[in-house]
Amino acid sequence: MTDSNKPTRSLAGIAGIVAIATLVSKIFGLVRQQAIAAAFGVGAAADAYNYAYVIPGFLLVLLGGINGPFHSAIVSVVAKRRKEDIAPLVETITTLVGAVLLVVTVLLILFAEPLVDLVAPGLGRSPEGLQIRAIAIQQFRIMSPMALLAGLIGIGFGTLNAADHYWLPSISPLFSSVTVLIGLGVLALQLGGNITNPEYALLGGLVLAWGTLAGAVLQWLVQVPAQWKAGLGKLRLRFDFNQPAIREVTKIMGPATLSSGMMQINVYTALFFASFIPQAAAALGYANLLVQTPLGIISNVILVPLLPIFSRLAAPEHWGELKGRIRQGLILTAVTMLPLSALMITLAFPIVRVVYERFAFNEDASQLVTSVLIAYGIGMFFYLGRDVIVRVFYGLGDGDTPFRVSVFNIFLNALLCYFFVGPFGAPGLVFATVGVNFFSMVTLLFLLDRRLNGLPWREWLIPTAGLTVSSVIAGVACWGALQGCERVLGTEGLLIQLIQLAIAGSVGVIVFVLCALQLRLPEVEQVGDRLRQRFFRSRNGN
Repeated sequence: MTDSNKPTRSLAGIAGIVAIATLVSKIFGLVRQQAIAAAFGVGAAADAYNYAYVIPGFLLVLLGGINGPFHSAIVSVVAKRRKEDIAPLVETITTLVGAVLLVVTVLLILFAEPLVDLVAPGLGRSPEGLQIRAIAIQQFRIMSPMALLAGLIGIGFGTLNAADHYWLPSISPLFSSVTVLIGLGVLALQLGGNITNPEYALLGGLVLAWGTLAGAVLQWLVQVPAQWKAGLGKLRLRFDFNQPAIREVTKIMGPATLSSGMMQINVYTALFFASFIPQAAAALGYANLLVQTPLGIISNVILVPLLPIFSRLAAPEHWGELKGRIRQGLILTAVTMLPLSALMITLAFPIVRVVYERFAFNEDASQLVTSVLIAYGIGMFFYLGRDVIVRVFYGLGDGDTPFRVSVFNIFLNALLCYFFVGPFGAPGLVFATVGVNFFSMVTLLFLLDRRLNGLPWREWLIPTAGLTVSSVIAGVACWGALQGCERVLGTEGLLIQLIQLAIAGSVGVIVFVLCALQLRLPEVEQVGDRLRQRFFRSRNGN
């Protein structure tokens, strides 16, 4: 947002705010998933919830989430506007989007049954599947209003970010976790130890759905006063759809939303195949959360502060600096994602046992979720790297290119799912996603090379290769430490498992840091310098 009188926070300062807020939110999300796992395991209520959540829930994540298409479009346009021009723009966009999504909400409620059948056609093949289907349809109808809420949340969060407000958008997803936890707590008080009884699957499924909807309502309500106070628009209908800024927003928002919709089709494709594999949908959901918890924190830290910078450097005379910022985003992605992938793959089984294995979630469920988690771990770098490049195109005002790539990815994902699900089962569906993300990242990089008149490939690839080797070495060291701990301490008991994770994980991190420092990358040294400054400042302050 253009405002000469307003100081601009540093990239590191924004990243720190986003990191802390997102960490708090993700911790609550993890606790929520632990509670669901303990209450329902991989049973009917949890399985149905994963199918019912596909459309309304992912609309909340994609349209209403940080770095979603609405958020990205609003930030890209509003960041260039004077403060006094923002309120009319936001109110007009909210009116337009709200009307469209209100219609979508009504359609979701009316067509809940065929949409659930479309997402999970394999559920009608067994009595257990029919029970899951019936629960999913009711959950779907309850959560359908999240379609409308998703758009309102995404617009509000983009507006707040462009106005240099980062704490509230990053921490607000915890409301959904809190409301679900409250619902499960009330249910546990009423049913006592019977909460894990399969006979109460329908009741538990309804609690999950209503809790999720209540959380989405709270996410929207908490941002409204912040927008009013900052003068960024009120709950007012405005129909000035012909102003140039509206066309600029829709030029990015339309293709970006369709691109995200293509990603949603990829999620549907995976669940289509998963509906023919018992317990696969629940396993995918549990493993995905374990990956998304650190990935969500790191992606917000990297993408939220960089997107406005990409937008401000879109002019050709700034492309030299833009390429430097792109390198910064990709190297930071490699520094965080590659070692995290190595540790996630090596420690997958003890991580799943520590987080989930209690009450209804047994060791067999842990084995299933572990296999899926390993597959997710392999692709973490490509997931976030693709997102960095997509945000560059959004910053350049180009939402069409990512959309075209996403359209092709639909067919690629279906093809890979078809070939991988047979030999690999549920993990094969994740391998398909990894392949799609790898293809997207490489393709977008080559298109960006043409758009920006060449990219410094050598300067980017050599450090990434060095960080990859460092991560492999760290993974091997972590595996060796884990094997040693298991021989000495055994494998049973929560305390023993926590000790194993702490020791093996620490060994892996230390080995990676020692290897990465030998590469002498400016990004790594900047992070180290900032940590040393904060450490010595806190010591001097004490």
